[in-house]
Amino acid sequence: MLTDGRGVPLGAVIDGANRNDHKLMRQTLDAIPIKRPRPTRRRPQHLCLDKGFDYDEPRALAGEFAFTLHLRTRGEEADAKRHAGAKARRWVVERTHSWLNRFRAILIRWNKKPANYLAMLHLALAAIAWRHALPG
Repeated sequence: MLTDGRGVPLGAVIDGANRNDHKLMRQTLDAIPIKRPRPTRRRPQHLCLDKGFDYDEPRALAGEFAFTLHLRTRGEEADAKRHAGAKARRWVVERTHSWLNRFRAILIRWNKKPANYLAMLHLALAAIAWRHALPG
């Protein structure tokens, strides 16, 4: 799942639980339904990834899609925590997962057909996006 800086979902794909996340990166970026503005030097578009994406393929895809990549390599995040006392910025992703866990139809995958599960996932993501689009 891909979110904006506030945790509002932008795109999602599904696959088996035994598939690595970095293998689904191209499909996830292609799943964004809105046209992205062209990144410029003054207004770059950032892509923050965790150490599970520390491979050559995600680095190449970030360049291909013109993202400014922020990727902590293996061991770098633990080092930064020890020395600077800084916290990881994964709370946006974790909060979005928490919002998704409130939808019982997708918390446990009851649907046998992937298309039905993806439809329920899109409905839940649309509800989350709708809640954040409302004022107040």
